Amino acid sequence: MIHPLPFRPGLVASFVLTTVLSVPAADAPLRLCAANPHYFEFHGRPTVLIGSGEHYGAVLNLDFNYVWYLSTLARDGLNVTRTFSGAYVEPAGAFGIASNTLAPVSGRFICPWARSQEPGYAGGGNKFDLARWDDAYFRRLKDFVSLAGQRRVVVELNLFCPFYDETQWRLSPMNAANNINGVGAIARTNAYTLDRAGGLLTVQENLVRKLATELRAADNLYYEICNEPYFGGVTLPWQRHIADVITATEEGLGCRHLISQNIANDKATVTDPFPTVSIFNFHYASPPNTVAMNYGLNRVIGDNETGFNTTNDAPYRIEAWNFLLAGGALFNHLDYSFVAGHEDGTFIYPASQPGGGNPVFRQQIRGLAEFMRGLDFAHMRPDNSVVLDGVPAGHTARALVKQEQTYVVYLARIGRPWKEPGPAASATLRLVLPPGAYRAQWIEPATGRWWERQQFDHAGGVVALSSPAYATDLALRITRLR
Repeated sequence: MIHPLPFRPGLVASFVLTTVLSVPAADAPLRLCAANPHYFEFHGRPTVLIGSGEHYGAVLNLDFNYVWYLSTLARDGLNVTRTFSGAYVEPAGAFGIASNTLAPVSGRFICPWARSQEPGYAGGGNKFDLARWDDAYFRRLKDFVSLAGQRRVVVELNLFCPFYDETQWRLSPMNAANNINGVGAIARTNAYTLDRAGGLLTVQENLVRKLATELRAADNLYYEICNEPYFGGVTLPWQRHIADVITATEEGLGCRHLISQNIANDKATVTDPFPTVSIFNFHYASPPNTVAMNYGLNRVIGDNETGFNTTNDAPYRIEAWNFLLAGGALFNHLDYSFVAGHEDGTFIYPASQPGGGNPVFRQQIRGLAEFMRGLDFAHMRPDNSVVLDGVPAGHTARALVKQEQTYVVYLARIGRPWKEPGPAASATLRLVLPPGAYRAQWIEPATGRWWERQQFDHAGGVVALSSPAYATDLALRITRLR
């Protein structure tokens, strides 16, 4: 049996991130990875997107200092953020979110459409003219995307969002009460349909074309059709039409950005994928099932919103590791510590907040990002069959494998409520490996600590590896040396 070397608190890993990739091309845009379309390729390199970002109001909220925010993401080693276009805005207090960046104070909301000379917007100030663009908004949006790109941060621009209840519809520029164009005199549940939108479809098409035109040169961008379209009456034909408008517009512009469709909360099987969609995103994902159910699509599977699972770090860290080790390529935590005035992510939110996020958590998933960059993941596949047994009761094991080369196993505690640290656990994993000389090393994701490397020769078949004690989760990397 192989046993680990003694753990020394504060041990700094001698683990070196390796790369088999060439120098990136600076102008290569975000695309599906040529070697493995389950992953991204960015600046010529296979890429996974990992983030912990604000609640999507960085552009539309004039009080939000996005320069400070983007610098914080870059400093924390994260590479994706999600922002809303401004077609949707929330009232203060929505969903119990404190200092919600999607809820600007009166007079501080900016969106693609220009203000008219007519007073009466429900959120304060003049109504909107849906036939005119607000140049200041597009300067702000393009600056946001450009500065993100300088920091190697990818922007998901979410075009639309359903109106969950009347409070959001009451604030929408597309509501007839808030514009001077005589459109949008409809029920909120008809706003994203092809046949009942009360003149809004043309408005929406024009917005998509304008955004695609303004952002045509961005290499760090992808579009999401609609946030959570499984609420509020959003129809599939409308979603397909919007995707087609993006594609047709970009064909005319000579550019191409990836398109995302938000599929479901938790998990679902995509049965009729749009040919124009390259990313299938889920919220509050059930990582083993969400990815496995859609892995055969050979496109990116993402988890681009978390929450409603306490404010503790553990469930979201476990969700991130499980999702990426299951073959996902995108994890974006909804981080409520980013608000206007605390764009460095230090806001202390109440315990009632519907999610988490803080500087410590961002360091934890920075560790995951660095771990993934140390793998040739473009040539790896999820394969739990390498773990024969030995997983402790109440824990799961997830494996990502490059056969005869690299084996990564992630162990995590199951259950609620989440408390950190939990009772100590340990494992003696029995793994199926081919013959060879191997190097193994354990890492604790909560702290980023690495145990010392251990090397062993293996004749082939089953080998037993004993883990150090751990509280919540633990990862193992095995590399074949010869």
